[in-house]
Amino acid sequence: MQEPPANSLIRSAMRAPYLERDEEQELAVRWKEQRDQDALHRITMAHMRLVIAMAAKFRGFGLPMADLVQEGHVGLLEAAARFDPGREVRFSTYATWWIRASIQDYVLRNWSIVRGGTSSAQKALFFNLRRLRARLAVGGEMLTSADIYERISDTLGVSSADVEMMDARLSGSDTSLNAPLSSENENASRQDFLVSDAPGPDELAGDTIDDERRSEWLHTALGTLNDRELRIIRERRLRESGATLESLGEKLGISKERVRQIEGRALEKLRAALLEAHPQLGSPA
Repeated sequence: MQEPPANSLIRSAMRAPYLERDEEQELAVRWKEQRDQDALHRITMAHMRLVIAMAAKFRGFGLPMADLVQEGHVGLLEAAARFDPGREVRFSTYATWWIRASIQDYVLRNWSIVRGGTSSAQKALFFNLRRLRARLAVGGEMLTSADIYERISDTLGVSSADVEMMDARLSGSDTSLNAPLSSENENASRQDFLVSDAPGPDELAGDTIDDERRSEWLHTALGTLNDRELRIIRERRLRESGATLESLGEKLGISKERVRQIEGRALEKLRAALLEAHPQLGSPA
């Protein structure tokens, strides 16, 4: 049986030699200036131990270690692509942020489709809540849940309500919508009771087709108007902020009452053209 790529990557990483500072700097320069693939390979393999160590910190979220390592490797490659050896900073110091960010993003996307957060504060809460709870638990104080939420909210700069909500999400388990509601009635599942008032895909597709068809009909009917009628209809009816009769009269050098008359005549011509081509538009709904 062929070994999974992630496991092979981990084994190779454990055999890769460490790099001295001068050697690391030389390889980084070769990669940045010459795009030397061998230099890139040696730098990344030498720092895969860092990826593995960081991935291990996220094992508590129940995701496969091999997947965490792979995502960390993506972050490592991103760090190598952006690293500037001219700043004389150790690559491991720079790469740590990219590795952690890549793994965190993977956890948020895959741990559960309903539990994660989107803002930076919610992400900090997601990844630090368990650690802070554990620290408070070993402190020896008798704290209520409200006390714990308040202290964590002060530490992370979020509201106590956000802490409580995230704690409930992390504590709960995922439930399949296809799972039966009870052992007595296995034919009824949770999704049977989820009602949405939103239009279905067939309705949305039908509405889109109808809109496109009406736009095409209108475009054809507009061809029956002369230049001045067409300009007035476009300015008055076919723009989000319709022009006033007075402003159009000034542009065309006519009175606003004359603009009104031309507009009315143009609308009648459009109506006649549409009804002639599509008599069903005149039928009662």
